[in-house]
Amino acid sequence: MSSRAQGHCYGAFGRVLSLVLAAPLALVLLIHPAAMLDGQGGYSHPQLMLVMWGISAGFVHGVGFVPQWWGWRWLLGPLPAWLLCALGYAVLVPGPAGLSGGECLCSQARRFVG
Repeated sequence: MSSRAQGHCYGAFGRVLSLVLAAPLALVLLIHPAAMLDGQGGYSHPQLMLVMWGISAGFVHGVGFVPQWWGWRWLLGPLPAWLLCALGYAVLVPGPAGLSGGECLCSQARRFVG
């Protein structure tokens, strides 16, 4: 990665983006984990593990921590954080674009409230 691209990813905007992507996913997993169920009512554990890796990387990058070892820097950097958080949001989206095949979080909340 060039120093200019690395500067953009590790700048203030990149850190805020990581936190904005990771925090809602973490809250959904803590408050309403059933939103991550697949169409058959089960969890895809490998997929969920990748989403949790993205959340962890998003928080590590978002608070500004940059690991010294290149391996940890790559695993907990902005690119894996953003891509794996995007996977998490794809799991939450209903229909053909989403990966869950279930109801969306909004319809579940409406059923809960009303």
